[in-house]
Amino acid sequence: MTLEAAGVSDAEEAAYRILVTMDRVSAHDFASRAGLTPKEAEQTLTVLTVKGLASHSDGTPRRYRATPPDVALMPRLKQNADALDTARATATDLLEIYQDTMRRRDAGQLIEVITGADALRQHLRRIQADTRDEMLWFCKAQYVAMPSGSNSAEFDALARGVRYRVLYEKAFFDDEGAVDNVIEGVRAGEVARAVAHLPLRLAIADRAIAICPLVPGGPHGSPEEPTAALLRDSSLLAALVALFERYWDDAVPLHVDDTGAVSGTDGAAGTDALSSTDRRLLSLLVAGVTDKAIASQMGLSRRTVQRHIQHLMTFAGAATRMQLAWQAARRGWM
Repeated sequence: MTLEAAGVSDAEEAAYRILVTMDRVSAHDFASRAGLTPKEAEQTLTVLTVKGLASHSDGTPRRYRATPPDVALMPRLKQNADALDTARATATDLLEIYQDTMRRRDAGQLIEVITGADALRQHLRRIQADTRDEMLWFCKAQYVAMPSGSNSAEFDALARGVRYRVLYEKAFFDDEGAVDNVIEGVRAGEVARAVAHLPLRLAIADRAIAICPLVPGGPHGSPEEPTAALLRDSSLLAALVALFERYWDDAVPLHVDDTGAVSGTDGAAGTDALSSTDRRLLSLLVAGVTDKAIASQMGLSRRTVQRHIQHLMTFAGAATRMQLAWQAARRGWM
């Protein structure tokens, strides 16, 4: 029997299967067909009626007929499926609470040591596959486990809406094919910036789990197998997130133009990256001059001024004019 998931017992299912082959049947006729006594047949048909699997006439003797299966069973199955989904979500929440409790009592639950390039690659792919919101990366030169361009998991994650913020150090772009791979990532939706130097390799998923090396790796690091730490929610993980954000604020946004050329890979954006018009406009903007007054003083249209400001915000990686002013002052653009 197969209707247990709909709350129907084996005996009830057997009776219902018989009833669907009959039309407007009396309890006596049903008893003969089902091999039951009249009393047993009456009780069985009453149970089927209460469960909505059957209905009866008002006359005497009562005549029974099966409720159509789509009406009798489908709502029950859907209700049970919804209940199962709710139970599954509750179990997942309880598991997270349990794991959090265990991590607080057992340091081994907070830090997992990963040894070997193959194991490291598998962990990096797995955490990306499980990421729901955002990945943060420090990409240093000379790979340890995952060559540039081999991280197909990133493109899968970007396609399902995960945000990637990736910081590259200047030397990274000296690796063969690195620039082309970064261009491909940026065009797929990656938000990329560059700095002169990064202190370590790092990957952080949803600010809840991170992978970073325990010893230096790469051609100029340890000659042994790479050893990394997988860190879960903890003060140490929060410190690594803060480290990423600090370097991100100081980094130079990478831009890919329509021709495929990329700018900003040197990790530095001095005043030579800006035109004299941009520098003058920034000075007036920081001084609090309105767009209309800037346009008048510079002999430009107001729309042109606003277009220049938007370009500068994009170049600085600023979301607001206040952030643009802060970036301009910090980088010595004025």
